Amino acid sequence: MDIISDTKEFYINGRTAVAIGKFDGVHIGHQKLLMELSDAAASCDEEMRTCVFTFDPAPSVFFGAESSLLTTRKEKRILFERKGIDILIEYPFDRETADTEPSDFLDDIIVGRIGAGVIAAGRDLSFGRKGAGDCTFLQKYGAENDIDVRIIDKLKIDLDGECEVSSTLIRELILQAKMEEAEILLGIPYFIFGRVVHGNHIGAGLGFPTINILPDPDKMLPPYGVYTSDVIIDGKKYRGLTNIGRKPTVSDHEDRGVETYIYDFDRDVYGLDAEVYLKHFCRPEMRFGSLDELKTQLASDIESYRV
Repeated sequence: MDIISDTKEFYINGRTAVAIGKFDGVHIGHQKLLMELSDAAASCDEEMRTCVFTFDPAPSVFFGAESSLLTTRKEKRILFERKGIDILIEYPFDRETADTEPSDFLDDIIVGRIGAGVIAAGRDLSFGRKGAGDCTFLQKYGAENDIDVRIIDKLKIDLDGECEVSSTLIRELILQAKMEEAEILLGIPYFIFGRVVHGNHIGAGLGFPTINILPDPDKMLPPYGVYTSDVIIDGKKYRGLTNIGRKPTVSDHEDRGVETYIYDFDRDVYGLDAEVYLKHFCRPEMRFGSLDELKTQLASDIESYRV
């Protein structure tokens, strides 16, 4: 996958099928849009590459409406590449971008620089000055310029009653540690990407060696506590038990971290990238009176969730 980021000066040769959106979470609604995009590109008489166009930072973050993300820049790149997208554009969002007229945005960037022959977006699309570019505007533009515009309705599923799949709902579920429900909407367990770093080695000293990753500062984390997890390192998947939090038994000054005990694992993976997928909330993070109490609880957690 080709990635264009941190620049407004680019040009893509050839025709493309472009999906426009925020894609926070890359949830099953987004995945439906990407499938529509791929189908549209494949059905064209001329060869088209698929392209995802998104803003960085997201407009909601730029304007202060949100302070954290379901998926970081790196995590989106992982997911888009696995979906077979050919080109990812992370277009800089600043005041100049926000003040661009919708027609200029489409003329100059989406058609002029990217060569869009197909444009796909969700029904809640909003772009350009004062958000004047919506799906109605885009459809009218497409009809006037012989561009195939695909507007994708919100996906609805039954989750304790019918609901629309949205990043907002997924946030609510994760903040309540409802990881199984969030997984249904995401299509995969909620995951955290990071590089394995050295911790304080307390786990190893207690007989339970762990790997530690530091999440991106913009990453939204679920409530602090212990979760069953899957861990992917070097393309291989392992089962684990993950603690999200600040390890209060060890220190009052720990940064928030992601620490995982991996079952039947003894590799040295410092410096490698890891993806930690959170599957089930086990218990809240706790402060213990001593390291011996912590060791006893760790042994109990590991045994309880081994199956």
